[in-house]
Amino acid sequence: MIPIHPRSAVPPPASPCVKVCIMDDASGLCRGCLRTLDEIAQWTLYSADEQREVLDRVAARRPPART
Repeated sequence: MIPIHPRSAVPPPASPCVKVCIMDDASGLCRGCLRTLDEIAQWTLYSADEQREVLDRVAARRPPART
């Protein structure tokens, strides 16, 4: 029997798209999801691990929450 890698049982993450597709010329990022055009265009071609890497980059791009 071939062992199953534990990560392979995990479904891919959901797209961070929030349907606010406006590109910011200064930053090159979508104002809705904070992805680049390349990240948006390649999303469905990325592996689940690559999608998680994009989500990590998006999280790092988010401004800190106001208190």
